[in-house]
Amino acid sequence: MKAAIIMGSTSDLAKVEPAIEILKDKGIEVKVRCLSAHRASKQLSEFIEEINADGTEVVITAAGMAAALPGVVAAQTVLPVIGVPLSGSVLDGQDALYSIVQMPPGIPVATVAINGGKNAAWLALEIIAVKHPEIKEKLIAERKAMQEAAIKANEEITAKYE
Repeated sequence: MKAAIIMGSTSDLAKVEPAIEILKDKGIEVKVRCLSAHRASKQLSEFIEEINADGTEVVITAAGMAAALPGVVAAQTVLPVIGVPLSGSVLDGQDALYSIVQMPPGIPVATVAINGGKNAAWLALEIIAVKHPEIKEKLIAERKAMQEAAIKANEEITAKYE
């Protein structure tokens, strides 16, 4: 089970590290690269060729501002691509969000919230779980734990104010 994470700049690393940790924690092999769509286009294309052939099942891309990276990746693969718009410009990530969600027909990029690296990892796991029942079971257990935590929090608040 393999995933790739591509960021456009080293300044994006802190925003994608939680996704790397989530995927690795669930047993996913993760290839991480910093390849700008504008400044390292040849190397980006070479990496996309590599992941197209090596069994990678999903690609998470993280980019800010013009956020060309997710679209460039999606144009070169039929693997599911998840875009993470990043804040960092005067538009605080809205420019990246609009860039990523406005892909032309036939070249989709699934898009999560601005700085939503964690949800990108969870979505990647859901995609991987379609073929891998062991990941599906881990996701079901995780959701159950979330539900239990929410119920406990409600019980604590209810007890405090009754």
